Amino acid sequence: MHMRLRNLANLLTLSILLFACTQSDKKSKSNEKGTPDKNKSVGVQAYIVRAESFAEAIEVPGSVVANETVEVHPEMAGRIVFLNLPEGKIVEKGTLLAKLYDGDITAQLKKLEVQLQLAQKTEERQAQLLKVQGISQQDYDISLLQVNNLRADIGIIKTSLDKTEIRAPFSGQIGLKNISIGAYVTPSNIITLINQTTVLKVDFSVPEKYVERIHVGQPVSLLTAGNTKNLAARITAIAPSIAENSRSLLVRAQLTTAPSQVLPGSFAKIRISFDPDSAARMIPAQAILPQARGKKVILFRGGTALFQDVTTGVRSSDKIQIIDGVSIGDTVLVTGLMSLRPDSKITIQKILNPQP
Repeated sequence: MHMRLRNLANLLTLSILLFACTQSDKKSKSNEKGTPDKNKSVGVQAYIVRAESFAEAIEVPGSVVANETVEVHPEMAGRIVFLNLPEGKIVEKGTLLAKLYDGDITAQLKKLEVQLQLAQKTEERQAQLLKVQGISQQDYDISLLQVNNLRADIGIIKTSLDKTEIRAPFSGQIGLKNISIGAYVTPSNIITLINQTTVLKVDFSVPEKYVERIHVGQPVSLLTAGNTKNLAARITAIAPSIAENSRSLLVRAQLTTAPSQVLPGSFAKIRISFDPDSAARMIPAQAILPQARGKKVILFRGGTALFQDVTTGVRSSDKIQIIDGVSIGDTVLVTGLMSLRPDSKITIQKILNPQP
């Protein structure tokens, strides 16, 4: 019995020793395999950073507006007795568009004119009497005051009479009429709209970061719905402050020509091209490694991979601008990025932009 227990103990000890040797051998082989992987060089393609000329352009939405536009309202309440609203036609400045009934105002004017004539004659007679001291200065002043009061009342009545005539404030295109002859209107009623379409403008907003690059006189182009040809315009005015709700700057440009098919209120796609930067640092977009915070690129330094934080700018169709983190002459890796680790050995197989 003791002999059997001793044999089992020896057998267990031998099994443990064999298992330990086996694991040690596997670990040794694993280490042997890991050593060449660590030193293995990865073949990649690279891009040399050089100074390039790059002209940034942005596109923003805008709206076409007439040079002048106004809602035509009557200045006083009354009944329409004359209407001249040729819808869609051009009218000249000062054209009579509508006339309110003025019979009562005209009657008041005639009454005051008769009273003024009588008061003037009385003032003239008293002026003669004053010269010979037939009346006092006070009596003459009262008659003169009456004349001046009547003249002032006539001026007020004439102003009211002018308000019965509604005229075009400027030369422009008449819109659709909203009233008919015989209608009773008040200053709150809109008779029609009038737009000056011989000159057209476009309003648009520019993001805050471009504020320093916008200036009066700067050319822009726009494309409206239904048109395949870009229209030229030039910035004429810039808002004095940035809108807090959108953090953008309102800009207005005037079209060089005003095509008849472009109407006020049309949607427009504005394209603004900025002055080119002759020393822009541009790299292929696929060289950028997005991170949780920021972006990185992999540089070729002394045969190894160097992970570098970068600050990017604008993008083109296939490249992206580097603001900070990469210098002219650096070699940026473009392929094999996911298989690289810091200080990995690198072999450059191809330069995508060799020196011409």
